[in-house]
Amino acid sequence: MCSCRESEASSIMIMSLLHLPVSAPRPDSLSVGAAAEPRLWTTHCDGAVKLRMGDSGLAAETPLTINQMFTSAVERFGDFVALGWKEGEQQKTMNYRDYYQTCRSAAKSFLKLGLQRYHSVGILGFNSAEWFIADIGAILAGGFAVGFYTTNSPEACQYVAENCKADIMVVENHKQLQKILQIEDKLPHLKAIIQYKDTLKEKRPNLYTWAEFMELGREESDARLDAIISSQKPNQCCTLIYTSGTTGQPKGVMLSHDNLTWTALSTSRHVSLTDATQAQEIVVSYLPLSHIAAQMVDIWVTMRVGGATYFAQPDALKGSLVNTLKEVRPTAFMGVPRVWEKMQEKMKSAGAKSSTVRRKVAAWAKDVGLQTNLTKMNQANLITAGRTPLGYHIAKKLVFKKVRKALGLDRCTKCYTGAAPITKETLEFFLSLDIPLFELYGMSESTGPHTISRPSAFKLTSCGKEIPGCKTKLHNQDEEGNGEICFWGRHVFMGYLNMVERTEESLDAEGWLHSGDLGKHDENGFLFITGRIKELIITAGGENVPPVPIEDEVKEALPIISNAMLIGDKKKFLSMLLTIKCQVNQESGEPEDELTPEAVEFCRKLGSNATRVSEIAGGRDRAVHAAIQKGMDKVNEKATSNAQRVQKWVVLDRDFSVAGGELGPTMKLKRPVVAKMYKEQIDNFYKQLSPTTPTTPDTPLPPK
Repeated sequence: MCSCRESEASSIMIMSLLHLPVSAPRPDSLSVGAAAEPRLWTTHCDGAVKLRMGDSGLAAETPLTINQMFTSAVERFGDFVALGWKEGEQQKTMNYRDYYQTCRSAAKSFLKLGLQRYHSVGILGFNSAEWFIADIGAILAGGFAVGFYTTNSPEACQYVAENCKADIMVVENHKQLQKILQIEDKLPHLKAIIQYKDTLKEKRPNLYTWAEFMELGREESDARLDAIISSQKPNQCCTLIYTSGTTGQPKGVMLSHDNLTWTALSTSRHVSLTDATQAQEIVVSYLPLSHIAAQMVDIWVTMRVGGATYFAQPDALKGSLVNTLKEVRPTAFMGVPRVWEKMQEKMKSAGAKSSTVRRKVAAWAKDVGLQTNLTKMNQANLITAGRTPLGYHIAKKLVFKKVRKALGLDRCTKCYTGAAPITKETLEFFLSLDIPLFELYGMSESTGPHTISRPSAFKLTSCGKEIPGCKTKLHNQDEEGNGEICFWGRHVFMGYLNMVERTEESLDAEGWLHSGDLGKHDENGFLFITGRIKELIITAGGENVPPVPIEDEVKEALPIISNAMLIGDKKKFLSMLLTIKCQVNQESGEPEDELTPEAVEFCRKLGSNATRVSEIAGGRDRAVHAAIQKGMDKVNEKATSNAQRVQKWVVLDRDFSVAGGELGPTMKLKRPVVAKMYKEQIDNFYKQLSPTTPTTPDTPLPPK
């Protein structure tokens, strides 16, 4: 591991974070045409950066542009399937050679529509071949590819489109088109809109179907496009990722060609992906492509090894994902924690309905699976197949293989989780079914992954070790070894578009990326995330409390709890907002009042007849209330100090959701938003500043 930087550099970083004047502020990066060597960062759309090259190994690999990586893939994997999708019941595919030519055609059409160099193509819609082609076409044409979250309001779309100078918007359907039409008068750069799914419901100037758009550039010369492509450099920006941001406007994370191509190489090597010439890797695209994790997995890493990407249906997260998984049978699969949790809930619910014998066999198999896999993990592959317990092989045949097949993961040797914290309970649940979930950790500013667990280097609740060519250091470590996680490598972003101050907050004087996350290493170099600096609760007594571990403990102790948010910054004691597991509206994504089968089962075991959240919230059900308090007492017993005990809590009337605004697109908790929404409930916790018995909510219990 790298040593901490010198105290002078530390002082500069601290002053920068506090917005204090620094004696010698760093200049912004020079523009492309300047003679001087570029800096490590820039905020200019036409800027270039100095790459963080190493002297040997992967860090010293020759930098490539997107076009160079793509043409290399075409040379090696031209006839292999690149993309697959369903039209009705029919499966369609496109090979790498056609994929590249289609992206070139799209690039020529963008040029015909007036896409300027360093301006953007905005893409607003669900994952599809057209999304990929528009993305890569924009890059080849010398513009930036910019994904918009499909849940964005017209106002949110307006901010991003203005900020990135979107010349062209590519939208999925009529619904997304309406958002852009509402704001088109406020978008000075907008020249055209392309709708890639469904027929147009109206004809308007500069509005095109996908087929019309692809025809536009047919007569454009290859020479013009080739000249633009050859002028592109690996250290120039090609993609903008807009952070969802819990406060303030989103920031445009500038990623260079090298950020994408090099990170794809390092990641594919780290997780031992196979080239298509040996055995083709297959992935399913369903996570939001406006997020870097989905782009890296679905587009760039897969392209590096000649893998095939199959597109899920737009209602994937509403229930159809498992159907796609069973049809496609991926070899690698990335799920955010909520996806794994939903699978877990469905399996538990199905298990509860099965016969006593089946339940006993499943319980035995899971026990064998967990113990065998924990032993394998702890002994780091010292156990050979021959020494694996006989019971494990029986359990695999009776249970594990059937579970994998039912989930569509029977060919999947690499299951990943990332983008938000996952509970130990969920990790152990899948490990017991012989499905280890490999955690990965990173951020938009590190082009996605920084550390990834893998079969030969895997520890429960750790997010693994750095991908090759990258370094980690922990800044300002405390006595327990916790410090701010800082990144170094060719995956570190160029800077935030037009935001000098915010860029200087993230990148220190030496070019290290400060994550804002707290973490520590164990004796074997595994990284564990222990909290987030901005989320750190500092009580009125001055005690630092990381909320996530306590929230996870509560969810583990109480399987009826869906979300938990710890409160207590500048307060005399800790309190907590709780939500109950409930059904979700498949269309809107809104939480409903009806409990999940797992929550209903929890209530029945307590002697409660509750079937709805409204029957429990606010302490309305005495049995559930008492059980939650008992679970909270259990969590409090483990607290390292009195200041870390949860002294008041309340069950809210509805669960948190993306649609409600409490969760971000990757299901991360938006703490400032929740604190504002539930200010009244939080204020109620602290009306009595010295509670004599602060262990119950203010809501009085109903009579029995």
